[in-house]
Amino acid sequence: MIFTDHLLSNTFMSKHFLKLPVAMVVGSFLLFSCQKAKVEKYRKWGFSSPDYFPAPAYNFENNEQTYAKFNLGRFLFYDPLLSSDGTVSCATCHAQSHAFAGHNTPLSAGVNGALGTRNSPAIFNMAWSPAFMWDGGINHIEVMPIAPLTNPVEMNETLGNIVLKLQQSDKYKELFIKAYGSEEITDQKVLKAFTQYMMMIVSNNSKYDKVKRGEATFTEAEQQGYVLFQQKCSQCHTEPLFTDHSYRNNGLDLSFSDEGRFLITQEESDKGKFKVPSLRNVALTYPYMHDGRFFTLNDVLNHYSNGIQHTPTLDPLLENGIPLPGNEKSVLIAFLKTLSDYDLLNDSWLAEPKE
Repeated sequence: MIFTDHLLSNTFMSKHFLKLPVAMVVGSFLLFSCQKAKVEKYRKWGFSSPDYFPAPAYNFENNEQTYAKFNLGRFLFYDPLLSSDGTVSCATCHAQSHAFAGHNTPLSAGVNGALGTRNSPAIFNMAWSPAFMWDGGINHIEVMPIAPLTNPVEMNETLGNIVLKLQQSDKYKELFIKAYGSEEITDQKVLKAFTQYMMMIVSNNSKYDKVKRGEATFTEAEQQGYVLFQQKCSQCHTEPLFTDHSYRNNGLDLSFSDEGRFLITQEESDKGKFKVPSLRNVALTYPYMHDGRFFTLNDVLNHYSNGIQHTPTLDPLLENGIPLPGNEKSVLIAFLKTLSDYDLLNDSWLAEPKE
């Protein structure tokens, strides 16, 4: 793990400052203080898991974490060069300003204006996920990028062509040398670098987290919403990740144009089931559901309270819907908004790199 540290050592201070005249020492300390105020707050770099989170599903045993690999992955994530027509990057559908989810549109748009069939899910806290995509069709994070990179309605490229384009770039030759000690570029190295970047997209600093750590308190409405959430929502959206990683039919349709999990398992009992998404940052990651059909949290709660469609694979927990009388919707939304992690949206480590 690589850490950065810009602090002056005590040895340097004692060896050199004690030999200077008093006025110069005072002046030097004032100058150092002014400069220090401009430096971003010191912090260590590297993946870490909050102590109240479960153990991550991913570890770096075969992908030793370094800043250089992470930085390479960050460049790749933001680069439209990886798409067939040079117009779409991973960040196109997973914007930091939307907690690494889509941009207000129900379905993902790819190269040449092609439209997908599903909404772009948020990709934070992926280190804790055992499988990926709405249907769980990918079971390892290191191969997950292959799907969007090669999908005809997303980035529409091949791994071979991506490697060729990167090999022709002096910038990427330098980045691969820093990351791997060689300018040799392979698809394996590309995928591992992607993983290093994605593992660092960790959301754990919302108001909910600050309350959890004793650094803040809920308002009365938020607390009421939290109690209600624990009573009516937490069986599927389990704390602290706010998902149980299961696949469920949540009563959206009587017939399925997209059969969800069934496409992977071919089990009749999986028809219409999709992965339970995390509710972290839910106020920022609209529109909702696998096809982006709902644009507001109120729309979502209206569905659960009085819009459930009954089919053979409907989740048993939703057989009678989720009644939300009186002000229950408003206090529940008040709590859900405490899951917004604005530090994630402004994290300079994760932002688009400057050339």
